[in-house]
Amino acid sequence: LHNPLLIIPQLQSRDNGWHSTSKYLMQALKALSALSEESSSPSLTQLNGMPASDMVKPLLGHQNVESEPNLAPASGSRTIGILGSGDFARSLSMRLVCSGFKVLVGSRNPKRNASLFPSAAEVTFQADVVKKTDIIFVAVFREHYTTLCDLSDELSGKILVDVSNNTEINHNKESNAEYLAALFPACTVVKGFNVISAWTLQSGPRDGNKQVFICSDNQEAKHAVSEIVHKLGFTPIDMGSLCSAREIENLPLRLLPAWRIPVFLALGLFFCFYTYNFIRQVLHPYIRDKKNKFYKMPVEVVNTTLPCVAYVMLSLVYLPGVLAAIFQLYHCTKYKRFPDWLDQWLQHRKQIGLLSFFCASLHAVYSLCLPMRRSHRYLLLSEAVKQVEKKADAWVEEEVWRMEIYISFGIMALGLLSLLAITSLPSISNSLNWREFSFIQSTLGFVALVVSTLHTLTYGWGRAFDENQYKFYLPPTFTLTLLVPCVVILAKLFFHLPCMDLRLRRIRNGWERGRQKKV
Repeated sequence: LHNPLLIIPQLQSRDNGWHSTSKYLMQALKALSALSEESSSPSLTQLNGMPASDMVKPLLGHQNVESEPNLAPASGSRTIGILGSGDFARSLSMRLVCSGFKVLVGSRNPKRNASLFPSAAEVTFQADVVKKTDIIFVAVFREHYTTLCDLSDELSGKILVDVSNNTEINHNKESNAEYLAALFPACTVVKGFNVISAWTLQSGPRDGNKQVFICSDNQEAKHAVSEIVHKLGFTPIDMGSLCSAREIENLPLRLLPAWRIPVFLALGLFFCFYTYNFIRQVLHPYIRDKKNKFYKMPVEVVNTTLPCVAYVMLSLVYLPGVLAAIFQLYHCTKYKRFPDWLDQWLQHRKQIGLLSFFCASLHAVYSLCLPMRRSHRYLLLSEAVKQVEKKADAWVEEEVWRMEIYISFGIMALGLLSLLAITSLPSISNSLNWREFSFIQSTLGFVALVVSTLHTLTYGWGRAFDENQYKFYLPPTFTLTLLVPCVVILAKLFFHLPCMDLRLRRIRNGWERGRQKKV
């Protein structure tokens, strides 16, 4: 009933006609009028502060809190203190005010910094903030913690939320939160909000990470901070005791930790295939025929290398699944732990697949740019002159069909890879159930590997059996790329045989060899 346009299809489905439409229309209008009366009265979330639906709206508009009644703190709302006047403190105060909290900001120079904060937030001296609040966000750098030692008596019994980060991983022997707890042993220190940027606080959880990692030795303090996290529109993640603060502080400093191995793998494959193609396409004609083919290095050699990397990387996504099936068949159980290298391989399949899609996309762009090169135009004109002189027909039926099929398979493979890449995004995968996600990533992924294999085979055609294609006795590059994918495809087909498929299903359902059923 929130959308009146949805009433008409419902009326059609109920009556299969319009003879009793007026009856249901009157009921719908009564319901809409009741709904409008409910919406005219203030809701509980509106009385408490910012409505829940508005929690994800960005705060970059710099609304005037005094002119917006919903943004002003409600009477009886909890008072939160902030020590510090930097960018993070300003963004945090804005989010707290818009979430219905009363905010006190402690600064060494309140008059100068008051204009930087929302008008609903009270900017005063640090001592006043400590006296009037029980939960205080410490938004200052580690080296400035000692400036708060003069307030140690007033801070006794308070909850201090440390939001600081280091500049390097494991820069100090102890975490910032543990150092703060050592300076103020009478306080309860909670580590949190250090993985949330000032931009995320202003733009809303939809435009940034929603998870807030917190840890503390006091459960009540963690619960209190978790409630604040919820009201700000984020999701608290309990990481345990305060000794976990070191790990939490290292999280924002890590640069794509899950991508390190896949990226090095892709770079290693690119270097190997590029060197191999350089020897065949550039070095061989220069040594044998004294032809200068070095102009091929920036585009043509790269374009020959990219599909090799994409094809092999795609096969490496599904190879660990084959090895895991062999491991389970050999041990006749699913409860035996995989080796560490296989476990790490299985965890990096998403990154390997996305890098495969990236290389395939670059290959498509490079292929479209090949006719634009000046060298290609010169060669095309040269071939045209030769055809005119010989008065021969340049049409080769076999090559025409090979090229048409080869390009068609390539487009289909790139389309399937695009589907795999899109569904691996969290925003898309979260909207799919497990069967849908498994069908796309497993079944359609295997189809993408088969189509890529057909694309490679039609590209090579009969050149694998042409002795002129073996430069320095080196086989064509596409023959090397076929090794791993063909092994994966044959193994997958073998495991889909009824006898093997039944045994694998039994093992994955909990069956073990030598296990006797207890009656």
